Amino acid sequence: MKRPNIFCLGFLLSLAGSAWASSAFDEEPVIWREAEVVFPAVPAAEGMQAFFVSAAASNRFLVDPASITVGGDGVVRYVLLVETPGGARNMTFEGMRCASREKRIYASARRDGSWSPSRNEAWEKIRNIAPNRQHAALFLDYFCPGGVIVRTPDEARDALNKGGHPSNMTW
Repeated sequence: MKRPNIFCLGFLLSLAGSAWASSAFDEEPVIWREAEVVFPAVPAAEGMQAFFVSAAASNRFLVDPASITVGGDGVVRYVLLVETPGGARNMTFEGMRCASREKRIYASARRDGSWSPSRNEAWEKIRNIAPNRQHAALFLDYFCPGGVIVRTPDEARDALNKGGHPSNMTW
């Protein structure tokens, strides 16, 4: 008596498994495509917004609020300025993908006010290591709170003004 029930159960499980497999594989995989990237004008350092990276960071990190965009491709784009204690400056135009926790440098600013496009088009994982954790700070505290992309550039600018995204604040 028990043997037929086991066979019926096995048969039903195999039917359920094949139904799941066919529905799971019938859908087209979603392939991410990056939108066309438009370089902003190279901003003046005076209009940039400083943000906190870590107590161990000796460099100063700033973002140009006017350059922040939130693309339909899920990329937050912005201009980042890094200033060393000795006065050296490095300005880059970058993108951050919240869904994959990656960042990319599109270009570096030249002294003549133009952009020098990056030769490296690869996206790199964002690592949260001190003291040089500016990308992790932007990801966690400003542009991708909880791993979710901000909805608008104004939301990102507001987070920069407040020292962090409101969803990350503990009161």
